[in-house]
Amino acid sequence: MPSNPPSASGPHGSAGRQDYGNVPVIISAVLAAVAGVAVALFSTGGTERDFRWELGVAAACVTFIVSLLIFLLLIVTARPNPENLGKGTGIRRSFGSKPGAVDDDDRGFRPDDPDPR
Repeated sequence: MPSNPPSASGPHGSAGRQDYGNVPVIISAVLAAVAGVAVALFSTGGTERDFRWELGVAAACVTFIVSLLIFLLLIVTARPNPENLGKGTGIRRSFGSKPGAVDDDDRGFRPDDPDPR
């Protein structure tokens, strides 16, 4: 049984998607390292006290997870609109109504109308 990979233009392909690779993971790791070192140094509070490495590790883990989630949510929501949304004329592009056809929306609104549908 031959296995055919999905084509780039198929329904399950990655047409129109950008490949970010490991960029979000690398940026999150750098932010986590900076936050971890900063928290470990600033929470020590001087040279006479012990170095607080456990607080630095905790801050680095939290920073890594939160920044990675933010980057991935931004990537998921940055999806381009479908091409068919830009087609058509007039203000009713999504209805698909024919030009010159009368819709319920063409009646207009009258405040004294007993049936304001």
